[in-house]
Amino acid sequence: MNFAPTEDQQMIAQTVRDFAEKNIRPYVMEWDEAQTLPRETLRQLGALGLMGILVPQAYGGSGLTYFEYVTALIELGKVDSSLTLSVAAHNSLCTGHILKFGNEVQKQKYLPKLASCEWLGAWGLTEPNTGSDAGRMKCVAHQEGNEWVINGTKNFITHGKSGDIAVVIARTGELLDSHGMTAFIVERGTPGFSGGKKENKLGMRCSETAEMIFDNCRIPEENVLGKVGDGFIQAMKVLDGGRISIAALSLGIAQGSYEAALKYAQEREQFGKPIATFQAISFKLADIATELEAAKLLTFLACDKIMRGEKMTKEGAFAKYYASELAVKASTEAIQIFGGYGYTKDFPVEKFFRDSKLCTIGEGTSEIQKLVISREILNGNI
Repeated sequence: MNFAPTEDQQMIAQTVRDFAEKNIRPYVMEWDEAQTLPRETLRQLGALGLMGILVPQAYGGSGLTYFEYVTALIELGKVDSSLTLSVAAHNSLCTGHILKFGNEVQKQKYLPKLASCEWLGAWGLTEPNTGSDAGRMKCVAHQEGNEWVINGTKNFITHGKSGDIAVVIARTGELLDSHGMTAFIVERGTPGFSGGKKENKLGMRCSETAEMIFDNCRIPEENVLGKVGDGFIQAMKVLDGGRISIAALSLGIAQGSYEAALKYAQEREQFGKPIATFQAISFKLADIATELEAAKLLTFLACDKIMRGEKMTKEGAFAKYYASELAVKASTEAIQIFGGYGYTKDFPVEKFFRDSKLCTIGEGTSEIQKLVISREILNGNI
């Protein structure tokens, strides 16, 4: 396997860097403190082709690979990991679910609007009582003629209030039956579908996280994604790919933290010399640099597997687990290198620190990744 950057990856990286420096970096703390979702910036990213990177050109997307997708998320994550979370959720969850399991009519109807970010996507699996234990979901749907009626609540949903379209997993069968859940496409404005509480979060503050509430929400039968009863199975496959995006987001945080700490350590002087010359600091930088390379290789391995059409459950979990834990470690060490300045909002590392923790929770906690990995290796998928 050759993971050297391709011409497309280099072009994407430079395009994202240029855009981010001009249109994102000046506003990062403003968005963070106001908890503002910058819809216009997301639309600009859509115009660049970054909100439909994996969507084929026939549906208005960029038609690129997971390698370009990861490259874009890393570069965005180095500047504003919170905005990057919105880009990742839109691409890999809502758009990705329709791309993977939608029929031709659904793809033609929804993918062009999602790829341009005319419509912002949301994806609803988590509920107040079910995080990792999705089989006990209480949001239910039952069929009445040629319509389905959804009742229940989803929470911790990216773009739960502002999303124009949501893919929602609801229980249509017995509790704990993995074939008793179904995926539905629900458009904003559908009677009975509303946004609820918006969470006031530690980090990732410009990426909206909110409830979605369904009160006798009626949707047409043609909005069922795939087969009735396949929703949970679909969701697990979508999350396999989604874990690549969280790994890439984590890499952006870790890389951004590392680059900021390296620059500061070379400029900051104590005892008459740059602190980078002290072993206590240089060894921290060496550790993070080494683990960054390992996390990149794990992430690219998962990309390679998914692009080959091979099962990559284990590789996706490897990448997500390792990279997300590294994001926390790298941002923590960066604050330590900055010292007191790192604890202020004048430098970027305190935000990386706040944002990083979500990466070990969202789209499967680190503990769930260990569970996935252990099951795979115990089943002989070494």
